[in-house]
Amino acid sequence: MDTRPIGVFDSGMGGLTAVRQMIRMLPGEDIVYFGDTGRVPYGGRSVETIVRYARQDVAFLRSFDLKAIVIACGTVSTTALDVIIEENHIPILGVVEPAARAAAEATKNGRIGVVGTKATIRTGAYEASIRKLLPEVYLTAKACPLLVPLVEEGRFKRGDFVSERIVEEYLSPVKAQGVDTLVLGCTHYPLLREIISDFMGTGVTLIDTGEQAARAIAALLTERDQLNDRTRNGERRYYASDSAEDFAATASLYLGSNIAGSVERIDIELYLNKAWRSTKARPVE
Repeated sequence: MDTRPIGVFDSGMGGLTAVRQMIRMLPGEDIVYFGDTGRVPYGGRSVETIVRYARQDVAFLRSFDLKAIVIACGTVSTTALDVIIEENHIPILGVVEPAARAAAEATKNGRIGVVGTKATIRTGAYEASIRKLLPEVYLTAKACPLLVPLVEEGRFKRGDFVSERIVEEYLSPVKAQGVDTLVLGCTHYPLLREIISDFMGTGVTLIDTGEQAARAIAALLTERDQLNDRTRNGERRYYASDSAEDFAATASLYLGSNIAGSVERIDIELYLNKAWRSTKARPVE
């Protein structure tokens, strides 16, 4: 057993979909979450900017004594994961490999769709990971840049006309390809699950990247004998780079519980030049 916390970060609040699953699967674990709400979304940024932001996010989390970090952000996982792994000596998990494995196992007709931010789709990381597992797979990918801002504004409920129309516009060409599995390649997107499922139809399996990341960290901690007893009450601490009050209000919708008074605002720019390097770093996806 290892009572040190798990660090989790995302460009905003989408990573809370992973935290919710972690709390369900790993109730004894302490979690430190950072949401970079002051700079969300990351998806339209340059590679250099995404890497800089990711380094700052990790530097903040490394101010705690962590046993692992989950990058609960599709954009960072596809754009900056290798850099972050190289610069840190603790286990670092992204969301790509776990979701790719789940998609490869789920498809029955060999046709898989991937949706994500512009930066995520530009890298082709999900497609490459899926092809390693299913070389003959038919893949179709679509960037959906407006979905993260919608989710951050709380516009993810079934019946929201604007969100439904935008989902329809983005996913129409993906649906037309006859996919039976759709990777939600951003941890914000599971909040739109009902709207996306309604449009894609019951025959399409949706792969929740947050859920798969939670399963991956559970497997890793079990393998390393670092898993806490399920009867232990894990502590969760939340941090944001913008308003703590706004974060708490919206985060409660993501988590299904009230976290008012449990969020602290931090100045992420204070962590600009901090780096944590080690030659022992290795990928753990």
